[in-house]
Amino acid sequence: MKFLDQAKIYIRSGNGGGGAVSFRREKFIEFGGPDGGDGGRGGDVWAECVEGLNTLIDYRYQQHFKAKTGGHGMGKNRAGAKGADVVLKVPAGTEILEEDGETVIADMTHVGQKVLLAKGGNGGFGNAYFTTSTNRAPRRANPGQEGIERTIILRLKLIADAGLVGLPNAGKSTFLATVTSARPKIADYPFTTLHPGLGVVRIHGREFVLADIPGLIEGASEGVGLGDRFLSHVERCRVLLHLVEGTSEDAGEAYKTVRHEIEAYGHGLADKPEIVALSKADALDEETLKEQLKKLKKACKRTPLVISSASGQGVQEVLQSLLSVIDEAKAEEQETVEAQEEWHP
Repeated sequence: MKFLDQAKIYIRSGNGGGGAVSFRREKFIEFGGPDGGDGGRGGDVWAECVEGLNTLIDYRYQQHFKAKTGGHGMGKNRAGAKGADVVLKVPAGTEILEEDGETVIADMTHVGQKVLLAKGGNGGFGNAYFTTSTNRAPRRANPGQEGIERTIILRLKLIADAGLVGLPNAGKSTFLATVTSARPKIADYPFTTLHPGLGVVRIHGREFVLADIPGLIEGASEGVGLGDRFLSHVERCRVLLHLVEGTSEDAGEAYKTVRHEIEAYGHGLADKPEIVALSKADALDEETLKEQLKKLKKACKRTPLVISSASGQGVQEVLQSLLSVIDEAKAEEQETVEAQEEWHP
């Protein structure tokens, strides 16, 4: 199944049904009168966050969604039926935006969340509604209201606790495959990873979700390579793991390249906690390792960790560091929620 993280769709709620003009005509009943029923309300368009989805692939094959028109009113004071609703099922982490791609309508973050996107038109009144003391036989009825139409953009941002960033071939997919059951494509050429991937890390009886995104290169913020469009998938992460390839020419420059693209992207990504690790340590001799660590430490202004996914060196230390930051972030979030509840009992 292909990974699709953005879709542009057209939605339209149903028109209201028209009211009826009708009069009673029954044998042996002396006085007839208006008995036209009201029209039914048009169907609504909803978005619902459901389990079991992790991509927007369904919206590649269908982009138009229209709710049903409400039923028309009938004689004998019969009201029309409400039009059938349309429910757009989306995975957790989906943002719903206006056509401009910036105005957020809703952020679907948890399963079961439901949002009304377009309300159906009201049904028209039948002629029975217009009966007054002076107008005993009205011959008018209202048409139903028009439905609402709009174009919206669905954008999926994976919900993960930690995110992997780095240049292509920095060892991100190998690390993901080592610490989780995920099986991403691994090969010795740039941009092996074309779509974001998720894996669940289990450590000390605990679990957290790790996201891997395609590598960034210089100029990604301007669309070079695969661009920075996949950075949205680590926006929700609590911590970033920045892998720098030990076999690169200059580990410090490699770090700065990716860091520059993260800062250019914005959206608060540059402010997230970051753990820096020098990868592929098993491929380096001792002298080269010291030199690369020195350059990387100077660039990132902290002591980087050293790992090798192939030999397992330093992997547990990295996971433990990630877990510590995730726990801290969760504790801060819990304190914020409790403080809000105290202000709004």
